[in-house]
This record gives sequence, structure tokens and C-alpha cells, in this order.
Amino acid sequence: MKDFIFTSESVSEGHPDKICDQISDAVLDACLAQDPESRVACETLTTTDFICLAGEITSKASIDGEKIARDVVRKIGYTHNDIGFNADTARVDVRLHEQSPDISQGVTEGEGKFKEQGAGDQGLMFGLAINETESLMPLPIDLAHRLVKRLAELRHNGTIPFVLPDAKSQVSVEYQDAKPVRIRNIVISSQHKADVREEDLEEALIEQVIKPVIPAALLKDTQYLINPTGRFVVGGPHGDSGLTGRKIIVDTYGGYGRHGGGAFSGKDPSKVDRSAAYYARYVAKNVVAAGLARKCEIQVAYAIGYPDPVSVTIDTFGTNTIAESEIIKRVQAHFDFKPAAIVRQLDLKNSARKYLETAAYGHFGRDGSTFTWEKTDRAMALKG
Repeated sequence: MKDFIFTSESVSEGHPDKICDQISDAVLDACLAQDPESRVACETLTTTDFICLAGEITSKASIDGEKIARDVVRKIGYTHNDIGFNADTARVDVRLHEQSPDISQGVTEGEGKFKEQGAGDQGLMFGLAINETESLMPLPIDLAHRLVKRLAELRHNGTIPFVLPDAKSQVSVEYQDAKPVRIRNIVISSQHKADVREEDLEEALIEQVIKPVIPAALLKDTQYLINPTGRFVVGGPHGDSGLTGRKIIVDTYGGYGRHGGGAFSGKDPSKVDRSAAYYARYVAKNVVAAGLARKCEIQVAYAIGYPDPVSVTIDTFGTNTIAESEIIKRVQAHFDFKPAAIVRQLDLKNSARKYLETAAYGHFGRDGSTFTWEKTDRAMALKG
């Protein structure tokens, strides 16, 4: 299909699920900062003035889960009792315990059935790259992330003082001959103070958020749907409970690529749900950056405790410039998909790394030292 409309959504840092992702990754960061060998699987739940941390942690680190949670919520901007969620008054329950020794022995080098470090779980992961944006991300999710990120920036700096932390965006891109030609519609729903006028909110979001973000050439008869219910005062965890790992499509490719089902936040790099998905993106991005295809999707799959992937598959959707068999051969020559090798190549245990940065506005298509999987340092080698 060459002519179509594709829609992706993003959610802000103040969305209930994203609050949970950020708390879980802040816990992970705190553990890795003290002990890079930490094993962490931290889940968070939020609802009206309540936060619960649960899961498994095996680490030499000593952390204060309650303080970490409150600090994250405070930084996001939930600091007032009148919106039903306050960093300083919410109840925080911490229910964390050690990782199962049966899992641990399969992941720890020299302890399991196979002497190399094995995968932390079975499962399948996907990575995608496409040459329709500078970041090699699909355009719909790229724009959706940029909208809610800008809205948050304007909220934090006081430019738009009447919006509150919870927000969503949605962008529908019209494609002709498989190329993006215009934005069909844009949806932004932003939590706001009760006394703001609907027309003032709409004007602010169109003029100060949408137009500075979306290229003017794509705004052709675009429909704007700003708070289409007409009112969004009750939001955040007071309006809807939140859970870690419930925004896996927002975190990846906005539905444009396939997904193996595993979430990222709160998991240390031994969990291939996270590390192998990062690596698959790394491989796909280098394939596209090398000019071997305009679009590339990598699937990799693992068995728990086993040190090698059970499969690696490449799909270029007919956009390849050389035979796919040759692309596969070059990928196998230049990339090592073993869990321990992935951690080493992407420097995923670096104690200075901040996984918290990944927990809002997407794990892919981002700049900065945290996002080592966004490098295209092997593109020249892949060209052959």
C-alpha cells in the first residue's frame, strides 16, 4: 500500500503510565549508580495520592525508594493537593524483594547450564529504522513526541501557565507513493486549570506548540482537535491509574513497526526485553544509514538462560539496494547479538547512564550520551 494515512500517539511525562515508567527507571538508575551489576525489575503503580513500588532487585546498592518516587513526581510538577496527586503528601508503599535465584543463575556468567551469560528471559524483540526523518524514525511518532515535549517545556518555564502535567498528542500523516505529504489532523489533549477559557487554551496550543514543531509545508488543510471533550481538569493519577510498561507502542515506533510485547522501564540490561530491543534498533539504523535499505526491521529472539539468540531476521520491505541475503551476511559479520556482547557494545551498565531520560518521549530517535543505540558508527563497515 503506497497511499495511506498513518497515526501515532505520544503522552507527556505527566501521564499516569509515564509517571510510573519514570519512577521505575529512577530506581534502576539509583541501583546502577552504586552497583553496575544490579539486577532490577521494578514496577510502579499510581492512583489518587498513592504510589506503590513492587518487583525484584538484587543489588549491593542501598536506595530509598520512597524518596526516589517523590523526587520524580515533584520534578514532573505534581505538587498541589487540589489536583489529586501531590509528591509530598501521597502515600508511598515499597514492596521490593530479591530476584529469583533460578533466573539469576541463568543470567550470571558461569553459574547456569550454559557457562556464558544467558538471556534474562525468553521472548522476541524488534528494531526499526526508516529514512523519512533525520533520526531515521517514522514521521508520525517523531512529531507526536515533539509536540508533548514542547508542551511540557512551555509548562515548566511558565510560558503557558494554565496547563497541568497530564497530556497526550496524536498525529495523522497522509502518505502518497509511500512518502509523507501532509498532516491530516493533530490531536492534543492537555490537562488544564479549571478557570482557563477553552479558546485561550486552543490558541496557545496551536500557536505555541503545534506551529513551532510541525513543518509548515506539512500543515495543509490540517484539522486541529484540541481537548476534543471540551474539558480536561481531572487528570494524572487522580483521573486514571498508572502502571509501568503500559505505553510500549509510544515507547517504540508508534505502531509503524512490529513489537514483541516486552516493556522497557525498570529493567536492568540483563533483560533482553530492553537491551535487545535497543540493539535491534542500533542494527536497523546502521543498515539504513549505510544506504543498504530505506526501511529496515530486525527481529531477534532468545531463550532464557541461553547465550545466543535463537533467531535473527531482517526485513527491508522491498526497499533494499542490495540483496537481503548480503545484508544479513554483513550484519552477522559486524554485530554480536549475545546478551553480554550487547551490554558491552552499547555500554549499558555505565554507572553514569540515566535510563530516566528514556522514560518519557520515546526510547528511540533521541540525542545524548544515554542513547548509545542511536549511533551509526558501523554504517561505513556495512557498506562493504
